[in-house]
Amino acid sequence: MTDDTNSRPTVHALLSDGTTVCIRPVQQGDHEQLKGLYEEMSDENLRLRFFAASRRSAAMAADRASAPPHPGYRALMAESKDQVIGLAEYEVGDDAASAEISIAVNDTLHHHGVGTLLVEHLVSAARADGITTFTADALSENHEVLQLFADLGLRTTRRFEGPEVRCAIELDEDDVYLSAVEARGGAADVASLEPLLRPNAIAVVGAGRRPGSVGRALLHHLHEGGFTRRLFAVNPRATSILGVPSYPSVSGLPMVPDLAVLAVPAALLPDAAEECGKAGVGALLVVSAGLDSQQAEALMATCRTYGMRLVGPNCLGITNTDPALSLDATFAADHPRPGTAGVAVQSGGVGIALLDGLSRLGIGVSTFASLGDKYDVSGNDMLQWWESDNRTELALLHLESFGNPRAFSRTARRVTRRMPVLTVDAGRTDAGRRAAASHTAAAATPTMTRQALFTQAGITATRSVGELLETAALLHSQPLPAGARVAIVTNAGGAGVLTADACAEAGLSLPQLTPSVVESLHAVLPDGATVGNPLDVTATVTEEQLGDCVDRIMRHPGIDAVLLALVPTAVAAATGDDLVRALTNGPAHRPHPVAFVRLEQDLPVRLLPAQDGGSIPSYAEPGSAARALAHAARRAAWLSRPAGTVPELAEVDTTRARTVAETYLATHPDGGWLDPRTCAELLACYGIPQLPWSWAETEDDAVIAAERLRGPDGRVVMKAHWPGQLHKSEQHAVHLDLEGDSQVRASFRDFETRFAGLMTGVVVQPLAKRGTELFAGVVQDEVFGPLVLFGLGGTATEVLADHAARLAPLTDLDVHDLITAPRCAPLLFGAHGSGPVDLQSLEQLLLRLSRMAGDLPQLAEADFNPVLATPDAVTVLDARVRLLPRRAQDPYLRRLR
Repeated sequence: MTDDTNSRPTVHALLSDGTTVCIRPVQQGDHEQLKGLYEEMSDENLRLRFFAASRRSAAMAADRASAPPHPGYRALMAESKDQVIGLAEYEVGDDAASAEISIAVNDTLHHHGVGTLLVEHLVSAARADGITTFTADALSENHEVLQLFADLGLRTTRRFEGPEVRCAIELDEDDVYLSAVEARGGAADVASLEPLLRPNAIAVVGAGRRPGSVGRALLHHLHEGGFTRRLFAVNPRATSILGVPSYPSVSGLPMVPDLAVLAVPAALLPDAAEECGKAGVGALLVVSAGLDSQQAEALMATCRTYGMRLVGPNCLGITNTDPALSLDATFAADHPRPGTAGVAVQSGGVGIALLDGLSRLGIGVSTFASLGDKYDVSGNDMLQWWESDNRTELALLHLESFGNPRAFSRTARRVTRRMPVLTVDAGRTDAGRRAAASHTAAAATPTMTRQALFTQAGITATRSVGELLETAALLHSQPLPAGARVAIVTNAGGAGVLTADACAEAGLSLPQLTPSVVESLHAVLPDGATVGNPLDVTATVTEEQLGDCVDRIMRHPGIDAVLLALVPTAVAAATGDDLVRALTNGPAHRPHPVAFVRLEQDLPVRLLPAQDGGSIPSYAEPGSAARALAHAARRAAWLSRPAGTVPELAEVDTTRARTVAETYLATHPDGGWLDPRTCAELLACYGIPQLPWSWAETEDDAVIAAERLRGPDGRVVMKAHWPGQLHKSEQHAVHLDLEGDSQVRASFRDFETRFAGLMTGVVVQPLAKRGTELFAGVVQDEVFGPLVLFGLGGTATEVLADHAARLAPLTDLDVHDLITAPRCAPLLFGAHGSGPVDLQSLEQLLLRLSRMAGDLPQLAEADFNPVLATPDAVTVLDARVRLLPRRAQDPYLRRLR
């Protein structure tokens, strides 16, 4: 347990009404403020808190909380605008794993979530200190605090003792608790965004009198867009701009605006934000760019001090097309079409492209946010807004960086169950990652890590803005396919071949039609039609024949989607438009998705209106249609799977593992690679199976070890070791197939000669049986957390790069995906008649590796290579682990960026 109560950082978080508060450790200088908190409490609340209306007890409580730090005690307080509004504290008694908790909240702020938020932060601190249970005594009539404990989402038991209740709260971080925290955080988040996205009044600060300024363009867009509520300009040299009343300052406005749009030079931003905060503005939209570090820090400090949410800086603006609001605070060329797609981007250029594309398609936009440098409001915030706004049916994201990926992942997993969430996987290459970092001043994220996030969260990741729009068109207009089986119908053989190639490249399948379906289709198609897949209906097909053909295919149980590759021909009985009408004049909402490929089409994708009010997507390229269908099939497969669970693991000693890590770092304060004995001890804490081995520092010790470890074939392996060693094979630090004492001695002497002054000892192991060599590892990403990797192992692992990755903690489904994703997967399931490996043990290995990475924030990376997989067992033959001096950070703790 840490003795430093000041070690936890100051953070800002949201109360249930969206108010921003500061949560921080109590300092000695806070005594008078804490005393004031208790002095302002009513006698009744003092009685409920101290079991007696005692001002003396209140003074003693303030003394205790602000006393010098001491072991076993921690106090956190909540501040709003420099006033203490709440205090939560715990103190450890005789049992080091249990602590007694107490809470005090300002009388005027009950039912605002102050106590709950403080307890959540105290729970996180207690877990880090090794505390597993909170206890609390309360009067049975203190319904508020008893309800607070009951609603936390933690297992709570009560024992009544006369007028008092003894509560015991278990601090397990399970999904029930995380879901409860998410629900509270989501509601608070949405409430905090109300001034930003549903303002009753807006002030544009920096709107110029002359054309050409960004501020004037924003004011014009708001005014001409028909903003239905109060709109003001702030300019000291004008009384009216574009017909909008103008005032010299925010403080001089006739009413306090909910939202202030700041379009002033970077040097003026801190003062402008300060004025807004003092006036009581609820949110800021900052389009200005070019802030230096001091200006950025001042802007954020002001927003947190006054509780203002912030979009930007360096952004295009925001839009809410709700007819009751008609808010368009952007400087895009056109107003977006109202619709059902929520859009959040970091790049203004990408934002304009998406707004134009969605408007052209007829999908339209519900809410748009250009996040820019994303100091505050993020994609996670926007997902929660769309989840609750009752207007958004499709979410589109273009994010170049992630603030809290694990919280984002939990939110996205929930939201994607309700609506498709699509993104552009930006920064896939080194050049792209460098550009993203330069553009947003944010750390670039590794491609494999980001893709793991998208896959596990059910996010549809596309490779371009064009592909994003093409996929959105299909998901907006068509039902999801039940699988990846596609029937291609064409009136030109060449177009059918191109479409078939595109489907195969996208991972779709083209099953053969059954004899009964073939016979049924021959009955309605013109002579010469080739009834296969692709199905060539010939250039002479009529509108009626084509419609009948598609309807019959739709009834085929082995088909999940239909693609129609149609070209206009001079000999057709029906024109190209007639053939399209064969589908659009029928029901657009068929049981399976249907889409057109029209090679002559001028736009990459269109949504063709159907008679029943729906629409059907039409693509200029077969690849676009196939990719969109493949994305839809993957989404359907993700939705059909149950949510995975993190299995319980036996024989895990987390306490001992943490002691091993702390002991190593105490003697290696800069961290480093563990020596073989410490590494083996750490793996043993998690029940990770290792091949028997022995450490030897002399030639004689090596001989003794070899004699003890020799298997039936009498052969052993010897590996030289020294601190910081990375690649044994590349450095020729491994001798295999050693028989007899003479070979063991010769090998040891060889190592001594070649690695003189470097080698500290050798590892001796029995020669392993033959099997499949695999790789398992973990990398602790500073932004994303631990990433577990798995794939083909051995000396060629880095060359072949046959690896898959998932973010920890791994669920049972994540482990299944890891095992089946690499190209080497067939070897594990018995390809070529070799029989399957011990899959259950392989799953356990990956789960235990995930658990180890989650338990130990100091674990920078681990590399198990090779891992030998046989039908009987899975064993780690060689392991490397690197520790760094890192503190645990609770990724699910409610806090603002």
